[in-house]
Amino acid sequence: MVVPSGLHFIFLPPYSPELQPVEKLWPLTNEGIANRSFKDLDELEQVQSQRCLALSQQTSLIRGTTCFYWWPKVAS
Repeated sequence: MVVPSGLHFIFLPPYSPELQPVEKLWPLTNEGIANRSFKDLDELEQVQSQRCLALSQQTSLIRGTTCFYWWPKVAS
């Protein structure tokens, strides 16, 4: 991989989900695929896409899962 000049990688420490709030969403997205088998990747993608669409309508659930006490609040 060629990294353009001016770009610098900052690697996050392992096991620090507060630095990567999206990691808290994996249990919610995995509910739709847990303990299931799929005939192919297309079927898996379809089920996962439907789950993500359903979750996108549940903003309070997402906010409650990913917001931390120190996370900046959006001005109303």
